[in-house]
Amino acid sequence: MNAVMMFIVILIPILGGALVPLIPFKKRNHRLVFVETVVIINSMLVFSLLMNRPETSFTLMHFTGDLTISFQLDGLGSVFAALVSSLWPLATLYAFEYMKHESHERIFFLFYTVTYGVTLGIALSGNMITMYFFYELLTLVTFPLVLHTLTREAVLAARKYLYYSLGGAAFAFVGVIFMIVYGTGEGFVLGGTLHLSRIGTRVNLLLLIYVFAFFGFGVKAALCPFNSWLPKAGVAPTPVTALLHAVAVVKSGAFAIMRLTYYCFGTEFLRGTWAQNVVMTAAIITIVYGCSMAVKERHLKRRLAYSTISNLSYILFGVTIMTPLGLVGALSHMVFHGIMKICSFFCAGAVIYKTGKTYVYELEGLGRKMPKVFGIFTVSALALMGVPGLCGFISKFNLASAAVDSENVLAYFGIGALLISALLTATYMFSIIIRAFFPKAGLSFDSIKDVEDPNWLMMVPLCLFVIAMFCFGLQPGDLLNVFSDIAAGKL
Repeated sequence: MNAVMMFIVILIPILGGALVPLIPFKKRNHRLVFVETVVIINSMLVFSLLMNRPETSFTLMHFTGDLTISFQLDGLGSVFAALVSSLWPLATLYAFEYMKHESHERIFFLFYTVTYGVTLGIALSGNMITMYFFYELLTLVTFPLVLHTLTREAVLAARKYLYYSLGGAAFAFVGVIFMIVYGTGEGFVLGGTLHLSRIGTRVNLLLLIYVFAFFGFGVKAALCPFNSWLPKAGVAPTPVTALLHAVAVVKSGAFAIMRLTYYCFGTEFLRGTWAQNVVMTAAIITIVYGCSMAVKERHLKRRLAYSTISNLSYILFGVTIMTPLGLVGALSHMVFHGIMKICSFFCAGAVIYKTGKTYVYELEGLGRKMPKVFGIFTVSALALMGVPGLCGFISKFNLASAAVDSENVLAYFGIGALLISALLTATYMFSIIIRAFFPKAGLSFDSIKDVEDPNWLMMVPLCLFVIAMFCFGLQPGDLLNVFSDIAAGKL
């Protein structure tokens, strides 16, 4: 029954979301209660599944030979599923208030809830075919969310997101095909599933295919030079951009690359090759590029988007170290960045919701009117910088430790990139905070005299994110032990 439950937790949000525009709710509150109930119940089922993890996989459909749609719950999938299931109920609660004055709300919550199920499909996939199916489906269900406002800017952003995602998926599909031909036919296995006897003299060809697939999946992870879609997608409502930038889309790209590297091709086959150097160089360049662009960006959400581009490549840098410690660092930052970044985006969304201001230079003095929001934003900024006591420090320390332990000269340049990024993160985040709390002398507050912190629907998620940042920053031991067991193949 546990094995079947893996498919059920994917199906519930998809069916629940599909029912949102079909059920004739008499009041808006009834619809909101329905959506939140579906999401919370599903998250509870996911955590029940994590605590009673099925020993076997579940095959939903069998095509031919080794081609199946199947699901499994291993250690890596458990981490991603736990992250998604923890953040989605809070994001949905936040969205209730933010979307109150938006149009097409029923359609919004349809796709918003369906996306939850599709993302879980990626986390629980048992093989490359299944993961690729849900990976493509994720593009299709999030496209209407980027398009939601139907403005010209939204149409252009959605079109760019679609083109980039489908183009990246095409490159990734090449990797899927080669894994079918040269793989053992098993599901995901730590260490890889390449059938070495079939490779023969085609080692360089397989390495080239790995690079193609890495960059293909890397499109969703906003890897240079395929990241321009992400800042453009900031035109979507903040609940959408927060999930795009912190949980669903970009983390799915990073998660797929972890599967590709550690569970398909295998680090023993890849480590020390030119392919490792190529992908690690791309990750290091993206780290510096993203934070450099964030410094010069004046639009608040686009600045945070460039920050996301940089931080996602922290995860990819950990992956490309191709050691157990590298995987621990990558998993650490995947989880902790999800918490830090959704928090900072929700703070930005609260400001936009209460004031309509979207540019950094418009935030003068708002910290005095919205002290709770900007206080929480300050904590998320410190965490992103890597200040000790907060979770960002833990993941950055793990990545740097893995780089040193690898004895890879190129990885040492990655440590330099992390240090540069920390400095630039302090620059672009604290320029916002200083404007908010320390406005220019003589500033008139007449235009913002009625501005205040938002209600509990927005504040509860923000407060919980802050608590999580401190808890994981001060007591990360148990979670890091789980990550170490996953990297060692014990989970």
